[in-house]
Amino acid sequence: MKKIAVLAITKNGIEIGLRLKEYFPDFEVFAPIKFSDNNEKIQWYDESTSQKIVDLFKANDGIICLFSLGAVIRLLAPHIKDKKTDPAVIVIDDNANFVISVLSGHLGGANELSNEIAEKMGSTPVITTAADVNKTIAVDLVGKEFGWKINDDSNVTRISAFMVNKEQIGVFQNVGQKEWWKGKLPENISFFPKLEDLKNSDSKGYLIITNDEIEDEDVLKNSVIYRVPDLVIGIGLHWDTPKETILSGVNETLEKFGLKQNQIARFVSIKKDKDVIGLIELGKDMQIPVEYIDREELATINAPNPSKTVQAFEGTPSVSEAAAIKSSQGELIVEKQKFPPNLTVAIARMMK
Repeated sequence: MKKIAVLAITKNGIEIGLRLKEYFPDFEVFAPIKFSDNNEKIQWYDESTSQKIVDLFKANDGIICLFSLGAVIRLLAPHIKDKKTDPAVIVIDDNANFVISVLSGHLGGANELSNEIAEKMGSTPVITTAADVNKTIAVDLVGKEFGWKINDDSNVTRISAFMVNKEQIGVFQNVGQKEWWKGKLPENISFFPKLEDLKNSDSKGYLIITNDEIEDEDVLKNSVIYRVPDLVIGIGLHWDTPKETILSGVNETLEKFGLKQNQIARFVSIKKDKDVIGLIELGKDMQIPVEYIDREELATINAPNPSKTVQAFEGTPSVSEAAAIKSSQGELIVEKQKFPPNLTVAIARMMK
């Protein structure tokens, strides 16, 4: 998580917040101005706490509340929307006895952060998600540390229930990190070398790790499918090309060649004198990292479609193709696609 806010509303809470700040210097601590002692490590606020908590909830990746769980629930309940987008919420009591993961435990990272805080503070972590307390695999977190993406999350809850109730779960995998689970593999999980073997097994639910398209409805209705991002999107553009134009070109290219957004590992382009705001914003919106490569490095790449015009303006005969090839260290699978007046898109697949 990138931005974490700590909200204290009592004198004890402020002391706990300062302790947290010692362990986690990037945390921002907020407290009511009525308690101010001019400590510059704390951001003192004069609005109501009911308004402040909502502002912090909307502006941060996580919020740590140093007051009662009941109060936090009442204040935040009208603003909770979706576990895929809501920030992590953690509650710590006024004596720091317990660190409670309240919201977005898995996808938002509240469970992991609660355990980390509890270890530093000598507190007891309180984790209530079934996969964690039963020491089994969290279906919605499989491969997250490797950048894997769930293709369609409509079956996640049902397959998760199978998992925690120790129903038989079959796994088919033909891409990505092989030993992706942590600790001992649960006894109710079996691996199958072929998709047909999986389908014919007595498995009640399936975890499928593949970039192949699956059309068998009997398999799809019982599966959570994970995509392993392995596409590097090379982008040639002007410094002021807007994100909407870039997105349109990327989507058109993906659709034309039968590829999907959730296969994208990163965007890559030439390092310019000015920040390309459109590309930065697109990466942030899509939660896809953006890489930049110096023109001198790009000029060493043998791209299939060099351009004298690009050479004149950028100092290298290729941007999109060369950037995709260089960053992926793999194979160019989509040569330069042109979107006049100043956008090109090329795609390479990362070396396995």
